[in-house]
Amino acid sequence: MMRAMFSAISGLKAQQTMLDVTANNLANVNTLGFKASATSFQDALSQMQRGGSAANTAGGFGGSNSAQIGLGVTVGAIANRMGGGAIQTTGNPLDVAISGEGWMRVGQASAAPTVGNPLTGVPTAADVNYTRAGNFIRNNDGFVTTQDGYYVVGRSNPTAAGVDVLINIPAGATDVTVGSDGAVSFIPPAAYAPPAPLPPVVNGRATAGYVSLAKFPNDQALEHASGNRFRANGSSGIETVGTPGANGYGSAMGGSVEMSNVDLATEFTNMIVAQRGFQANSRVISTGDQMLQDLVNLNR
Repeated sequence: MMRAMFSAISGLKAQQTMLDVTANNLANVNTLGFKASATSFQDALSQMQRGGSAANTAGGFGGSNSAQIGLGVTVGAIANRMGGGAIQTTGNPLDVAISGEGWMRVGQASAAPTVGNPLTGVPTAADVNYTRAGNFIRNNDGFVTTQDGYYVVGRSNPTAAGVDVLINIPAGATDVTVGSDGAVSFIPPAAYAPPAPLPPVVNGRATAGYVSLAKFPNDQALEHASGNRFRANGSSGIETVGTPGANGYGSAMGGSVEMSNVDLATEFTNMIVAQRGFQANSRVISTGDQMLQDLVNLNR
């Protein structure tokens, strides 16, 4: 009886975790670039009642299977679902959605940023995070940042010779656009000279850099950070950096943002499943308690 009750307690905790994950998914249904999570369970340790034995033909014994009683359930994994969300057009020229693979790179500069400032390493020059929420803004110094102030890390050009740069749009620039290749271009003000290592002005348009993208061997292992960002870890593997539209990276869609990938039908179903699982385990505890009460009353 006590074993059954303790198993049911582990079930209550597991179902509560599933409900917590589901609630967080639903809370972020309208969060840009949010990736939903899914809970999976695994059985806990099992207590051996009888070991298995091989057949003994000489003794006329056919063998037997082991007999075990499980001791409950644990949360096996809380996995990120990294599928893309719906693309919504905003008309804001600095908004960027990625159609396909790749994570936009954002970071905190290690020193006062300058135009064309190369980020030479991680984490010495920047604390790089990754996001699919492309609702970027331009700060008072002209740098393109996330809503909470992380600098958008770009590339000086889309080739292998490109280096990381902070994307800066100078005062007086007009007609800012983000191309499908991630190029952030604009019509420069008079006497504008692109700083190294950025490309020269071509046909009256300057390029502030290319939105850089990262891919990982296991992007499901990326950890949630605040502000619609993720961070890498040992399980995710090392980033491979590129630019949109090349080498398997997704295309950039300027003037658009990616919505969350939360599926309401799935989450409502998971909520019902978690509730019923919680209810069933509660019933086991109630039944075990009643059986204990009956046992106590035997001496009356």
